[in-house]
Amino acid sequence: MVRYERKTVVCLHVNGSRHELAVRPSDLLLDVLRDQLGLTAAKPGCKNGDCGACTVMMDGWPVKSCLVLAVEAEGHEILTVEGLGGTAAVQKAFVDANAFQCGYCTSGFLMVCHALRTQHPVMPEEYTVEEWLQSNICRCTSYEEIRKAVDIMYGGGGG
Repeated sequence: MVRYERKTVVCLHVNGSRHELAVRPSDLLLDVLRDQLGLTAAKPGCKNGDCGACTVMMDGWPVKSCLVLAVEAEGHEILTVEGLGGTAAVQKAFVDANAFQCGYCTSGFLMVCHALRTQHPVMPEEYTVEEWLQSNICRCTSYEEIRKAVDIMYGGGGG
């Protein structure tokens, strides 16, 4: 077991780049991404894992970065919305479906949907899609449009 005290240098692999950062043992991955790396797409919402606005991908799976310590992310591949580069199918699908209103939850939903497509390359059953989408909250209630974006992402019409 590794014991971390005071500030510790960790190596984080984020969006394909390696970053050596000094972090405290209690620093959240969310805060390190935003404050030290300037990657602000992951948003601080509830900071207790309920809303999903801070969702990023770790080793291909969606995680709520407010529940992950930065030291726990060492040795894992982290992907944020910035790492998608504006060209991912999920981003185009969200635009085509107008799957956002205020935008605060959008990056979290983008990452959940991108992870869904990564883990399920072929359109999964409806219950699987619904289960994945339940991990995030949209206060503007764009759920119907987000669901349409998933259909579009998989090559459907979203209708």
